[in-house]
Amino acid sequence: MKILIYGYGNPGRQDDGLGNAFVNRIREWTAIEGLYDFYFDSNYQLNIEDADAISDKDLVIFADASEEEIEDFCLSKVDGTSGLTFTTHAASPGYIVKLCEELFNKKPLVLLLHIKGFKWEFQEGISEEAQSNLNAALVYMKKRLLHPEKFATKDLKGC
Repeated sequence: MKILIYGYGNPGRQDDGLGNAFVNRIREWTAIEGLYDFYFDSNYQLNIEDADAISDKDLVIFADASEEEIEDFCLSKVDGTSGLTFTTHAASPGYIVKLCEELFNKKPLVLLLHIKGFKWEFQEGISEEAQSNLNAALVYMKKRLLHPEKFATKDLKGC
């Protein structure tokens, strides 16, 4: 099973870097655990080229900071109809999935990990509150990523 973990956000805007931090921590963990078939990427935002990057994967987990009213983190399924937005500067996970389906006729299981952030100033470093949420998300995801073939959308910590 090929798995892509893709974090996005701006690490220079405090908690907006949660997705990138998640990727870094999961990458370290998979190396320690000796897990294979994991691929990693991070960027400031999703781009239309990412449709190609997910087209040969079985499971894709996008990770991003959230300003929404969630407890600490949540995980939701993304399909070609969810949150379809595209501007010349950014694409939503739903738009990337839609492009992947249309251009490559592929439908990997795509999930979006929303991690609650608190501070968004032009400054590096994740806030203490957001770090706690990141740690909770890591514990949750590590358990599931040990057996990714058992990932079921009905068992997600929904938003």
